[in-house]
Amino acid sequence: MNYIRLKANLEKRNLDDRLAYDPDIIEFYLSDRDLKQPALIRERIRQLHDRGVKPYLHHPPRYEGEYLDILSDNPNVRRFYHESCELLARICTEERAKCVVHAHYVNTESCRNVTRERTIRLREEIRRIMAYSREVFVWEDSIEGLFSYGHNPYLIDDVIVPLDLPLNVDVSHTFISFGGDNERLRDILERTANYALYYHLVDSMGLEHDSLPLGMGKIDWRMVKPFVLGKDFIFEITLSGDHSDCTPMIESARYFADVDAEGRGTQVD
Repeated sequence: MNYIRLKANLEKRNLDDRLAYDPDIIEFYLSDRDLKQPALIRERIRQLHDRGVKPYLHHPPRYEGEYLDILSDNPNVRRFYHESCELLARICTEERAKCVVHAHYVNTESCRNVTRERTIRLREEIRRIMAYSREVFVWEDSIEGLFSYGHNPYLIDDVIVPLDLPLNVDVSHTFISFGGDNERLRDILERTANYALYYHLVDSMGLEHDSLPLGMGKIDWRMVKPFVLGKDFIFEITLSGDHSDCTPMIESARYFADVDAEGRGTQVD
C-alpha cells in the first residue's frame, strides 16, 4: 500500500507494529528520558536503514515536565533545549536522519506578546540552533504564539525567509491557528512550499488540538494533497492506550491514497 509513513516511539513493541506494514518513513517521538540513551536512538535509526525506511526524530516536547520554549525564562529549560539539539544534530548527522523541532509549544512564554521585536529575537535564537546543523532540523509550527502562522504575521517574512528555514508544516496546526479556514490554510501551504521539506498530516475540526484521522475533520485533503506529493510526510494521528497499535495511521494512509488531488486527477492506491 502507498504512503505508509508513521509515528512511533523507541519501544520494540511499538516499532515492530509499524515495521509490519513495510513503511516508507518512521518518525521517532522522543522524550527527555530517551536522550539519556543515545546508543538506543542510534540503534533504532540503524534498524530503519536496514529495512529501507527513512528515519526522522522528533525533539522532546518537555524537560522535567515543562514544555520547551526556545525563549524560556527558565535557564534549565533553555540549557536543555540547546544541549538536546546539539546531541540530536550529532546523532542525525552521523546516522543519516533528520529531526523535527518546535521553537515553542502552547502555553509558554512565546505564546504571549506576539510582536515584531520578539519575532526578531526568536529568529536569532533559531539561528543559534541552526549553527549545530543546518541540514538536520526541520521546524514545526505551533497552534498559537510566535511560531504560529495564524497568530504571527511576521513569521514568514522575518524568520523563515531570511533564514531560508527548513520547515515541517503541521497541516492541522496551521488549520487550527486559522480557526478552521481552508482558504487560509491553502495560502500558507503556497507561501511555505519552497521551504517545507516535511509535513505532518492530521485532520481536525479546526477548534482545538484534536489530532483526528484523515476524513474525520474539516481539512480539505483534496486541496492539500498536491502540496505534499513528492515530499516527506507522516500521518501523526493520536493513538489510544500504549500507542502500540498504529491502525488509525494506516487507515489515514488509505484515505489519503484514495483522495483525488485537486487538479491532478485520481490517485491510485
